Amino acid sequence: MEQMLDKTDMAILRHLQRDGRLTNADLADMVNVSPATCHRRTERLFKEGYITNIRANVNPEKVGHGALFMVGVVLDRSTKESFRDFEAAIKKFPFVLDCHLTAGDFDYLLKIRVRDLKDFSKTHGERLLGLPGVRQTRTFFVMKEVIDNAPLDF
Repeated sequence: MEQMLDKTDMAILRHLQRDGRLTNADLADMVNVSPATCHRRTERLFKEGYITNIRANVNPEKVGHGALFMVGVVLDRSTKESFRDFEAAIKKFPFVLDCHLTAGDFDYLLKIRVRDLKDFSKTHGERLLGLPGVRQTRTFFVMKEVIDNAPLDF
C-alpha cells in the first residue's frame, strides 16, 4: 500500500534528482534523519515508483552525438493499431531519446541525437520514413540547448 509523501520524502526526492550519487549518509544529513531511516524511506520511494531510475548524464558531444533534432511525426491513420505499431517500432531505435504522443499538429514528437547533419539525413531517410504509418515528418535542428532534462519542481 502506498503511503502519502511527507516533507522528508519530498526532500529526499529533490536531493536525489539533483545528485543521484549522494551517499545515504550525506542524504540523511541533508534531510535530518538517521541513515537507517533515510535508507528505509529511499527504498520505499523506489518500491512505490516515485523513483524510477538513477543514472549518469553523459555529455553527448564527448561521445560523438552532438547533433540534436526534434521531429514531429504525422501518421496516416489515427487508430489504436497504427499508434501501437508505430510505438513498437520506434522503441527499437537507440538514437531516439524521447517519444511523446501529442495533441496538435503532430501525432508524435521525437527527440533524436546523432553525430551530425549527415548522420541525421541518413537516419531520417533510411529509418524514420520507413516506420509503420508515417505519412509526414517535420524536423527542427536544435541550435542551442537552453534547458535540458531539468529537475522537477515540487
